[in-house]
Amino acid sequence: MQKINFWKMSGAGNDFVLLTGGRRNSAALKKLAVKLCHKTAIGADGLLYVRKGGAGAVSVRYFNSDGSEAFCGNGSRCAALWAWSSELMKTRRFLLKSAAGDLLVEIVSKQSVKMRMPDVRSVSLYHKGTWVKPVKAVHFLNTGVPHAVVPADNLEKLDVDGLGRTLRFHRAFGPAGTNVDFVSLKKGVIRVRTYERGVEGETLACGTGITAVALALGLDRGLKSPVTLLPRTGEKFRVWYRRAGAGATDIYVQGPAKIVFSGQVKV
Repeated sequence: MQKINFWKMSGAGNDFVLLTGGRRNSAALKKLAVKLCHKTAIGADGLLYVRKGGAGAVSVRYFNSDGSEAFCGNGSRCAALWAWSSELMKTRRFLLKSAAGDLLVEIVSKQSVKMRMPDVRSVSLYHKGTWVKPVKAVHFLNTGVPHAVVPADNLEKLDVDGLGRTLRFHRAFGPAGTNVDFVSLKKGVIRVRTYERGVEGETLACGTGITAVALALGLDRGLKSPVTLLPRTGEKFRVWYRRAGAGATDIYVQGPAKIVFSGQVKV
C-alpha cells in the first residue's frame, strides 16, 4: 500500500478526485475511480488523471465513479483550472487533450473556466420514441457524450433518479444509452437537472448536459447566444454557439470550477 496525493475538485457541485504524476494504465485508473469515488472513501462523481500533454497542452482522462471512461465537460474545466493553479501551465489559455479531442481552454478567473466544446453535427429535435409519462418530448444530441434533453414541468419535484434511469436505457438511444437532462424555461430562466450514466444517478451539475440543453433549446426555440443556464446548485453557466445546419459549431461553455481541498490517500 502506498500514499498518493489527490485534489478534490468541484464544478458547480459536480465533484471529482484529481490525480497526477506517474504512469497509470487504464486498468489501474478504473480501479482507482471505483475505490476513491465511493462514499466510504473520498467520494466523488468521477476521477481525473492529469498530466502535461506536450508543449502548450495538458492531457486529461476522466473515469466515472463506476470505472467507465468518458469525456466530461465539468471535469475537463476543473482539470484546466488545476493545471493553471498548480503552475503546470503558465498561461491562462492552452489546449486540453481529452477524449473528445483537443479543446481550447481559458482561465477567466480563479474560479471560472471557459472551454471550447466539440462541434455537434446534428440535434435530433423531437426525437422519435414512445415515452413514459410525464415525458412529452425529447431532444437527442451528442456533446462529446450522448444527452437526451427533456422539457419538464415542476422540475423541483421531479423524480430525476427514477425517470432518468428509465430513459437512460431507452432503446431509442441505442445500446450505449444516454445521459438525461430535465429542463424548464420560465421567465427567461433555464434550469437543468441531470441524470448521468456512469454515475447512475443525479449529479448537481453536468457540463456536457448544460451544453446539450443550451443547443437543444437554442435550435428549437431560437435562443440567442450566449445562453445562460442554472444547474441544481443555482451557479451560473453560459454557453455560446453558432448554428451550423442541423447542428452547431463554435461552442463554448463557461462555468465555475474550484479546488475544494487536497490531501493524501492510501491505495
